[in-house]
Amino acid sequence: MSDKRIVVGVDGSEPSVQALRWSARLAELTGAAVEAVTAWDLPQFYGVGGWTPPLTDLYPDDLARTVLDEAIAKAFGAGAQPPVEIGKRAEQGAPARVLIDASASASLLVVGNRGHSALAEAALGSVSLACVHHAACPVTIVHGDIVL
Repeated sequence: MSDKRIVVGVDGSEPSVQALRWSARLAELTGAAVEAVTAWDLPQFYGVGGWTPPLTDLYPDDLARTVLDEAIAKAFGAGAQPPVEIGKRAEQGAPARVLIDASASASLLVVGNRGHSALAEAALGSVSLACVHHAACPVTIVHGDIVL
């Protein structure tokens, strides 16, 4: 499976850290490559009315890369080496769109499911749901100890 690639959606949340950890274990077993992907975007009101807030106060690419680095540290321990090499990519765009686009060259897309209540936990989040419906490869959803 050395030509196989697992794309993992990472936003810094605990479910995305769990998805990253699960993906690394699967890659270790199968010989697949892992790419952690995070997305950042400007608010919809950005530039409305001619006023443009300073970009550095929003979600710049370097902040997104920090999210990736911190998620990897949480998943495997600060200073610890992950069991497989993990590529990192930060891309501007809506999270669902970025992950769906990344799925075009992936063997598997893995996302964490975020839920904040019993009702929310019973359903998929909007990004997970969009990925399930539109990804170009199989999608795995990690929710705690449950893998869907």
